Amino acid sequence: MVSFKTAGGVVVSGVRMDRAASGETVKVVVRCRPLFGKELSEGRVAIVTTDSLSGEIKIDTPSDDGADRAKRFTFDSVYDARNSQREIYEQTALPIVRAAIEGYNGTVFCYGQTGTGKTHTMEGSLDPVSERGIIPNAFDTVFADIDATDSSNKTFLVRASFLEIYNENVRDLLAKDQTQICQLKETSDRGVYVNGLTTFVVKSSAEMRKILEVGKKNRSVGATAMNADSSRSHSIFTVTVETSETNPGEPASEARIKVGKLNLVDL
Repeated sequence: MVSFKTAGGVVVSGVRMDRAASGETVKVVVRCRPLFGKELSEGRVAIVTTDSLSGEIKIDTPSDDGADRAKRFTFDSVYDARNSQREIYEQTALPIVRAAIEGYNGTVFCYGQTGTGKTHTMEGSLDPVSERGIIPNAFDTVFADIDATDSSNKTFLVRASFLEIYNENVRDLLAKDQTQICQLKETSDRGVYVNGLTTFVVKSSAEMRKILEVGKKNRSVGATAMNADSSRSHSIFTVTVETSETNPGEPASEARIKVGKLNLVDL
């Protein structure tokens, strides 16, 4: 079972998510994967069922006397193996991505036990397109929405960074020196930030995917009892969208600047 938190947003695919402008909103969404591999070969039986209408997950507890000892938990939304990668993205993350383009800060936060499918949900596979996860789909949305915007009075600047938190150390996954540990700093104007974090200006979703792949190769991985190639670290891929807008006839010096930051977190 894998769950991820979402914040902010608009109405998408019938799911209501309050706009960031009306206050902070945190929603908890749970995705349950099917049995596979070692679980099937060992004859394991699925005991988790989902009800998407009520947002309920039921965990059965087998008993000899036939009594119903199931435990039930309710969340904002629940998904299972019948839901596609695209459905998960459109109904949970898409509103947050679009809010970031509008100048709000948003985070998609994915967590769960090793082997539950966190990285599959967040990254997936680039091919086929239907298997792409939240992160590559978010890249496509950012640049598709920018391309669809009337650019006569707006200009956009998109930047990307990628860091790893491993054994309580922060490492820049895009830095040339992968042995260097980054330091957290705090100032009154910037708040908490990672000092010296590499940031790239990006002009297309293809460029953004290349940056993601470079960073992934630098992540700390290792075998666990449930996953032979588990990501042993937390990663944060941040997309910053800066918009400069002027009214017709106004000089560039009068431009209004707004900045939205999208944090895509894989724990």
